[in-house]
Amino acid sequence: MGFRKKKKTETEETEIRDKKPGLVRRLWRKFRAIDWKNPVNRWRALFVVLFASIAMFGVAYGAIAYTSEPQFCSFCHEMSPEFITFEESAHSQIKCVQCHVDPGVVNTVIHKVESLKEVYYHVVGPPDPIVQTVPVMNKNCTQCHSENRLVTATGDLIVNHEGHIKEDIPCITCHSGVAHAKVVERGINHQKDLDFWKKENAEKLVKAEYMKPNMGTCIDCHDKVNKGERPWKDIQYSLPENTHGEKHEEKADGHAEAATLDTTEAAAPATTEVALSEEEQKALDDKHSQEIILQAIGKQKKDVKLSMECSTCHKEVSTPANHQSADWNLNHGGNAVEELDKCLNCHQDQKWIKKLPKQDIVSLIEAGATKDEYKPNLHVVKTDSRESNFCSSCHAYRPPGHLQSDEWLTAHADKAKTDNQKAECYVCHERAKPDEASKVKAPTDVYCEFCHRTGFKKS
Repeated sequence: MGFRKKKKTETEETEIRDKKPGLVRRLWRKFRAIDWKNPVNRWRALFVVLFASIAMFGVAYGAIAYTSEPQFCSFCHEMSPEFITFEESAHSQIKCVQCHVDPGVVNTVIHKVESLKEVYYHVVGPPDPIVQTVPVMNKNCTQCHSENRLVTATGDLIVNHEGHIKEDIPCITCHSGVAHAKVVERGINHQKDLDFWKKENAEKLVKAEYMKPNMGTCIDCHDKVNKGERPWKDIQYSLPENTHGEKHEEKADGHAEAATLDTTEAAAPATTEVALSEEEQKALDDKHSQEIILQAIGKQKKDVKLSMECSTCHKEVSTPANHQSADWNLNHGGNAVEELDKCLNCHQDQKWIKKLPKQDIVSLIEAGATKDEYKPNLHVVKTDSRESNFCSSCHAYRPPGHLQSDEWLTAHADKAKTDNQKAECYVCHERAKPDEASKVKAPTDVYCEFCHRTGFKKS
């Protein structure tokens, strides 16, 4: 049995005819009623189309210009670390898009469309932490900076920028912290930390040492080149470590963009790699750092393409005069106690390793923008010398002045007569049996009270 459409009554049809048509229908009727043969009407239509086009272009241009301002980025709470560090950087007078968007109108429009995903993240919650996955391109940098610079602005560092660029080394490999102070590498841009990113805390969180190229990056790269590697060919070497299941995929020009890993690939670790505990990984990293340091100070000689010695890169910074004495290696302890702050200008792990240790944002704020003035303190020197890879690279080995064990056992008394002399021994040796739970370990497990169980004579 078929369904027949119900016929409208005469009254209903009359009501439909008498009902006032909607706005769209009325406009459509007027448009159809226009006499297009009349040249005046054609000119009017052209004027309307032209005016509408200009209005649409103006709105689009205004929207692009407005969303390209750094202040627009600051509206999102999750961008606080990036905005605060940007304002404190040497690039604060330019726009974010000048670095993060490829030059050109088409690239700008494409970027705006792609950025709609940021609105989605703002609503549902951004990745934690936010990590840069698309690198800043060299062509963005060279819009303002010369490729031909041979020394840094200070005149101290010898850096052949043109030579590095010819090797296709991305600018961000060395200058990754120039605008955002390496907040990802330092671990201080998590969602739980965002409330601390305020203007009044900027001086405490953003320091020049994180904006400038890290010497450890130069040394690590040179070390790899000496081993026949070209680490910058892997873009992940130049970008912060990404923990969100994404990797950096190579583009045709040698840079990279983010690409989501297949879930099975991300979940299955390589069978050839052995997972190391945190302590084992730290020991391996420390050993590698110490090998580089020993090479840099001339303790290990190799047939190298790129020298690690200070004079290779530095024009003005040189080895201090007192370091030139023949017995400096054996007699620098007193200088270290008196001038530890000066020693750390060069002999600091942060300067010698590429990977920065994670920091606690609350501790940074409580510590303040300036360090306390150093006062000679043997305990501080002892702790620092044990924690520093630079110091422990030598202190981990038996000093040449200690002779053979059987000889030194009876001969070292004259070297430890006074309290000050004993204190120097405590840099490497504990007085009492080492505490297994101690965070800072002595370079050796030989401790004084193993033999001197009744104590020492007072000096």
